[in-house]
Amino acid sequence: MIANTKLVSVGNFDLKLNHLLIIGILSLAFTVSFLLRVQPADFGFELNEFDPFFNYRATQYIVDNGISEYLQWNDNLSWHPHGRDVSTTSQVMLHLTAATTYWIFGGGTDLYDFTIMFPVIFGSLSAVVIFALVRVVGGTTAGLFSALLFSVSLPILVRSPIGWFKSEPLGLFFGLLMTYLLISGIRSPNKKIALLKLIGAGIFTTFSISAWGGNQFFIIPIGLFFIVLPLLRNDHKFIVWAIPVYTASTIIPSLGIERVSSGFIFGLGGLTLLVSTLLLVSCILIQHKSSKNKLRNGALFLLAILIIAPGIMVVNSDSQFLPSSSHRYLNALNPFLTTTDPLVDSVSEHATTTTSQSFFFHSVLMIFSGLGIWLIIKNVQNKNFNFISNDMLAFSLILGITGVYVSSTFVRLEVFASISVIVLASLGLTILTREFLKNSNESKRPITAFIKIPYVVGIIIFLMMPMVYPVGSDTPSVTDIPPTIMNGGSGYWISTTDWLDTLNWIKNNTPKDSVVASWWDYGYWISTMGERASLADNSTLIDSVIKNIAKMFIDNPNSAWLSLNQMEADYVLVFVVAEQLAFDTPNPVYVLGGGGDESKKPWFIRIAGDDLSKYLHSDGSSGTDYFWNETLLGQMFPFRLLGYVNPNNVNDQSPTYLPGMIAIYEKDIKYPSDGNGPLKLVYASPSFNEEKVGPVIGIFVYEVNKEYMPIS
Repeated sequence: MIANTKLVSVGNFDLKLNHLLIIGILSLAFTVSFLLRVQPADFGFELNEFDPFFNYRATQYIVDNGISEYLQWNDNLSWHPHGRDVSTTSQVMLHLTAATTYWIFGGGTDLYDFTIMFPVIFGSLSAVVIFALVRVVGGTTAGLFSALLFSVSLPILVRSPIGWFKSEPLGLFFGLLMTYLLISGIRSPNKKIALLKLIGAGIFTTFSISAWGGNQFFIIPIGLFFIVLPLLRNDHKFIVWAIPVYTASTIIPSLGIERVSSGFIFGLGGLTLLVSTLLLVSCILIQHKSSKNKLRNGALFLLAILIIAPGIMVVNSDSQFLPSSSHRYLNALNPFLTTTDPLVDSVSEHATTTTSQSFFFHSVLMIFSGLGIWLIIKNVQNKNFNFISNDMLAFSLILGITGVYVSSTFVRLEVFASISVIVLASLGLTILTREFLKNSNESKRPITAFIKIPYVVGIIIFLMMPMVYPVGSDTPSVTDIPPTIMNGGSGYWISTTDWLDTLNWIKNNTPKDSVVASWWDYGYWISTMGERASLADNSTLIDSVIKNIAKMFIDNPNSAWLSLNQMEADYVLVFVVAEQLAFDTPNPVYVLGGGGDESKKPWFIRIAGDDLSKYLHSDGSSGTDYFWNETLLGQMFPFRLLGYVNPNNVNDQSPTYLPGMIAIYEKDIKYPSDGNGPLKLVYASPSFNEEKVGPVIGIFVYEVNKEYMPIS
């Protein structure tokens, strides 16, 4: 065959044409993945979202002070006055990996710029790693399909664009790498190489969980795979020591990382790994002790365990006699588990995945993954199946089912559904391609060619469809979004410097020992870019502090001022998104509601434990007179309610709220800088002062008036 044509020989290695084809396709996957991820740089070369700013500051601390100092670091700019023990509450491996790669490859570049590019590189390299994994499972063709599909997977792209210096890009890279090393080690015929790979898999399992706690969900399919492995493999003498080696290689390094040792080893993740390993060894011993019906006895043993284990978990949910994980991990295992904690519910990435979102995220891959399952089962039944072994078939199906299952709870976990769908779709495409492109005899060659060409064209069209359709919601359009700090996370696709200017003002115009109060969303920005202490941040470590801030915002100004002083706050920051309308009026008029604190106030009220109807009208967003006149937040918003307008007929107006109408506002600063109220407005971001039709990104910094005398 032409593909096996030898091009160059280097020692015992022969470089063939198919090797160049593999390199070319992997290069294409990396390049496409890279280009899609860097699109947001058009809006501004900045870190994206909130957590990356703390991760950058933590990496900077390692670069400036060394690893030993970092492990002892108590961050006094977080959670004032408590501080934060960084090594026990952070993704330590993310910070260590970034600092180490910066020392090696940084080449004198600015660390901030380096961390902006960090997720792009590791996210794109993951396409190569998933190729290696799927190649071990189902062959080179399946591996190449998986690399290409991974490079354009929407759930993965939106969680790893440029500037997304968060857990997922490195976490998924390590997670896929450890899975590859584990599966490759189990499949390796060379026991010495297998041992090294299994030890490496264990170490990278620890690394992956330290980089992103969500990687514990890789343990679910791995644990289930271990349980059924004795029924699928005959080489029990090998797997009886190989699997314990992997488990030990995971547990032992975990003891050296505080957050992993406490959250993984003594949680459901560690127990799942330990118990599944013990079950594997027990099943093998039972089979070997049985004189006959070995397979049946092993199967009955595992069936009993699968019946008993869920019962234990149900009982444990009430009695808690076993270690329990946090609600979000338990919720991923039990999608029917609900929470009454509004703080958990307020996080957008904790939203439950809808059916429409799943179809949007996975598009035609859902078809190919379903087709893959059907073709695999069909080929097994027909005994026409020689490209995947029984154990790898079981692993693929387990990975596929568990990935889709855990992702049904949180939108953030759709990355696991994506990996599952990619693996199954790659196997399905491989079987389908083999059937259509297999060699035929001479008499059927014209007919075969007639079938092959439409097949290839059809597959290309199907796989390219998400890249161009639907218009505006295609993959390139969805991934081309502004960094959060450029639009405040608002619903407007704009790029402004309002947040950067505000944080720079805080840094240069407030005393260094100042404490800035704000909603927890902006804590990392204040401590990293503003270099000032914040009361709460995105790590949400102390729920009571966040609840106190929420109460402060919706409390009356006098009580709120007392709360701010008790929290030792010197400044208070609020963020408002508005839109100036093209109305012909003496003064500019605005609508509020685009993702700022004006949109988050329902969550403030819920988290504070108060009644929504007291503050909001029946639409759930428009503030009542009580909100605007009696709460500190209402007084901090520099707008005054004018009335309500029918959006379908601007001449239909009302001075009071009517269902279906929208509120109209004009500018009104209630706490001016020269006033004697509880707060004084000392800074308003540039967009607020620009009177032009369109979005307004307004950040307002108030100084707490220490001389204010509360009115009794």
